[in-house]
Amino acid sequence: MIQVSNLTKRYAGRTAVDDISFTVERGEIVGLLGPNGAGKSTTMRVLSGFMPATSGTVRVAGLDVFHDSDAVRRRIGYMPENNPLYPEMRVREYLKFRARIKGLGWRQSRARVTTVMEQCGLADVGRRVIGQLSKGYKQRVGLADALVHDPELIILDEPTIGLDPQQIRSVRALIKSLGGRHTVLISTHILPEVEMMCGRVLIMLGGRVLASDTPENLQRRMAGGNQIIAEIAAPENELRTMFESLPEVESFNLSPGEGDYFRCALTPQAGSDLRPIIYQLAREKNWSLRELTRSRHTLEDIYMQVTQPATEEGE
Repeated sequence: MIQVSNLTKRYAGRTAVDDISFTVERGEIVGLLGPNGAGKSTTMRVLSGFMPATSGTVRVAGLDVFHDSDAVRRRIGYMPENNPLYPEMRVREYLKFRARIKGLGWRQSRARVTTVMEQCGLADVGRRVIGQLSKGYKQRVGLADALVHDPELIILDEPTIGLDPQQIRSVRALIKSLGGRHTVLISTHILPEVEMMCGRVLIMLGGRVLASDTPENLQRRMAGGNQIIAEIAAPENELRTMFESLPEVESFNLSPGEGDYFRCALTPQAGSDLRPIIYQLAREKNWSLRELTRSRHTLEDIYMQVTQPATEEGE
């Protein structure tokens, strides 16, 4: 659905996006993750046809964003970070107006407005003036605006910024429901957003894409892999001897726990699951096993590891 090749965008004396390339398949929900100033919003503005690239090519549904701008825009629903609504208009009136601007006929626009208002939880505020709505409802109006012409690609720039926790959960659920039927590209600097909504993440920093993969694959790529944590009541020397003899254990660390227990942090060899092995050995040796869990890296761990080398290099 999206094909970005060697995209660069420069402003006066500053490179906002630096020679990035990535693709997004149809039906994916992809998160563009990075701190403020990473180049996320600039990338989305180029993708949506809002501004031209300095160099490189961007294609949406096989169409060049620069040469086929009108055709591309008809396939995109874009909600920028600062949601530009008309505060003096009523919700239904505004969405009908936007639908007609986007090329829908009178009957079609009426039907689509009804559909997206129900989809976005706006059915009860259709006659309300937009300027009198809460921030959460204004965000929903912006989402409905992006969806009203039933676009193939939906681009959302910081869609939950400024919302309270209840509103964030509601907007997240709505965005997640769009996957499959629509392709969704979300820009955010909030780590839980990507974990909860996206099947793939692009990590940006300093105008560059540092990583592009699913959260699960990024976890597998983390140095040391996922650890196994076991709490076992056994003599320390016997535990050390056992772990040193296991070919599935790459490294381990023992620390005293409560009572007679030792907390064992085990790093497995690639592709090994130590849990059934540890459980079976504890049973055979009649050791008490109090905990046996896999310690998974969070997206925050991944983000810090991916961005740290670039940060240190920049310093």
